[in-house]
Amino acid sequence: MKLSNKQKQFLKGLAHPLKPVVQLGNNGLTEGVVAEIDNALSHHELIKVKVPTDDREEKALIMDAIVRETESVKLQVIGHTLVIYRPSDDRKIQLPK
Repeated sequence: MKLSNKQKQFLKGLAHPLKPVVQLGNNGLTEGVVAEIDNALSHHELIKVKVPTDDREEKALIMDAIVRETESVKLQVIGHTLVIYRPSDDRKIQLPK
C-alpha cells in the first residue's frame, strides 16, 4: 500500500496522542506478539508498538519484521516506538485524498 505524504502526515497527527498497544518483552518478536499486533491492527488500524532494545540494528530488524509480517505501512519511528497503519475492511479512518 502506498500513502501520499499528506496521508502520512494526517495519520501521524492521529497517532500522536496514542499510547503503545503492544510492547515486546524479553523474548523479542514471537508468533504470539505478531498475532497480537495483527489483531490490534485489525481492530484499531493505527497503532504504536514499543520495541525496548538498545541495539539499533536489532531494533531496525525487529521493526522491519513487524511491518513485513503484518503487511502494514511504517509511518514513523520515535525512539523505541514504531507507528504502523493498515486499513481494515470497514475502514474506520478516512484518509484525505
